[in-house]
Amino acid sequence: MGLLHVGLSLLLCCSAYSQTFRGMASQDGLFVEDPELEWERMVATIAEDTIPAPAPRAQFKSLVPEAKKLPEYMIVSKSKDPIELFKPEKGARPLPNLAKKILLPADGTALTVGKPAGPKLVEILCHVDRMYVRIKREVFKSRDAYKYLTLGTCAVNQGSEDHYYLLYLLRTDCGYKKESNADFLLISNKLRYMPKGPVLREMPFEIPLKCKYPRLFYSYKVGFYPKLVGGTVYKSLQPKSSFTLTAQDASGNEITGPVTYFLGQQMYFEAKTAQSGDKRMYVNKCYMTGSQGSNQLYTVIDNQGCMIDGKLNKQSKFLTGDSKMTQKFTVGAFVFKHLLTSGSTTQQLYMQCELSQRQITPTPSSKACNYDQATKNTKLVNLLHFAACYNHLNAFRWKELYGDDSVCACCDSSCPLQPRASRNMVTSHSWKVDLNKDGSVEFEPRMKSFGTDTTKDADMAEHSDFMNYWDHDY
Repeated sequence: MGLLHVGLSLLLCCSAYSQTFRGMASQDGLFVEDPELEWERMVATIAEDTIPAPAPRAQFKSLVPEAKKLPEYMIVSKSKDPIELFKPEKGARPLPNLAKKILLPADGTALTVGKPAGPKLVEILCHVDRMYVRIKREVFKSRDAYKYLTLGTCAVNQGSEDHYYLLYLLRTDCGYKKESNADFLLISNKLRYMPKGPVLREMPFEIPLKCKYPRLFYSYKVGFYPKLVGGTVYKSLQPKSSFTLTAQDASGNEITGPVTYFLGQQMYFEAKTAQSGDKRMYVNKCYMTGSQGSNQLYTVIDNQGCMIDGKLNKQSKFLTGDSKMTQKFTVGAFVFKHLLTSGSTTQQLYMQCELSQRQITPTPSSKACNYDQATKNTKLVNLLHFAACYNHLNAFRWKELYGDDSVCACCDSSCPLQPRASRNMVTSHSWKVDLNKDGSVEFEPRMKSFGTDTTKDADMAEHSDFMNYWDHDY
């Protein structure tokens, strides 16, 4: 019974000791059930990676005496051994003596890796992604020595009856230092023992540790020195849009080369997308600018598909087409007054539009509304006789290209916006407007512009008294 109690006590102590190191393991620290087996496994892995593999056997019978067996590769020092020995050359030459010594060692034995001759107090294993360190427990007199033992900034995370283990990956933040050399990459750290307390029964120590990873240079690469050419690569933060905006002629053919319009000449545009499906193309808004980054803009289409420039110019309107997957419209050519300079005869302009692909049935947020120039004057007469119905008539001076005109009722106020994710801003190619010639296009006279007094329409002058009591938007 006494032996049973002793066995249970030892089992509980070992379990508590294991849990202590398990709790101290960091995020990238390794914890295994048996650190001794993990250490031996890593020793075998490193040995397999270090021993050169034999050269492959020939698949045919040689008619000459069998050549000496050579390893598949040899590790030489780039800094100590002259690389000129291994540079490719045209033709053939005798093998230099120095190269023979490197490739054909006198003893003819291959490099082998085995266990150290005698036990060591501190041992280190280096692999491509980790550093393992262990130290004999007999070095310390204190039971709590592991608490003050660190690899850089990382604590002991494994323990056995004979050793303390520090098993960590190189990506762990343990304070590793890297040094790059011509022949190898050096990763170093320090094993520290810093006991705490008012008295010392053991001396602190600090042992530098280094892992040396050789760089391999193949002989057939020695003679080639690539030349790196610097430069700047620009990558779009957003995927390339499938929406396009192109200028066309009156026949509907795309204009690919430079184009110059006369002042007032009719310009044709087409918005389309490469996407397919049972949907319709919408032009939410468009504006012209003197340059792609200019703050001076002239809005042609706004309010989610209202051709507002059509109130001033009858040339500005949406056009019907064979397919609702494209949307054509036309605008009269003009120039910016503030961009005119003395002696300038042409002006370069751009069209920028926000496009979207939505359901076929138009809505207040997706539509193509033209201003009805034909009913503009007759409406004024109707206002005198049907003033109570003005709000109803106001909706129908805007006409939807394919659908119900009621979706255009918001064109003179504010229409609901589409979701931002469905909107695409597209810029057309530039064109020029020639000021020397006139396209002889008739313009619709405006009744009243914002902030300016102009000549009024005859019908408007006749009914000016009535209009003084009416909220209009001219």
